[in-house]
Amino acid sequence: MSEPSIFTRILTGEIPAEIVGESANVFAIRDIAPQAPVHLLVIPKTQEFRDVVELAAAAPALMAEMVALARSLAVEHSDGDFRLIFNTGEGAGQTVFHVHAHVLSGSLNEKSLGG
Repeated sequence: MSEPSIFTRILTGEIPAEIVGESANVFAIRDIAPQAPVHLLVIPKTQEFRDVVELAAAAPALMAEMVALARSLAVEHSDGDFRLIFNTGEGAGQTVFHVHAHVLSGSLNEKSLGG
């Protein structure tokens, strides 16, 4: 059995974080290094899937639940417009191999986000 991911440890309360949204199978927290005025992470409560490719292939309903929570949070924390980013693989910037989506919103600027 693999070690619990940082996200699992946050969910169980082992590591403190503000949970800003939650559904039956998904939760959301603020990113500790925000790249936009609103930068949240939407995370499945299971660490079964390493990346979005595995998630989409095995659990499309869970992926849809992530997207629905992302939209709800963008409405609550900004104007409802948002960018949803899944980093897939180390070369693409993924550092935690427990699938998660970055929700970016609020006056997004292409230069500050790397184009």
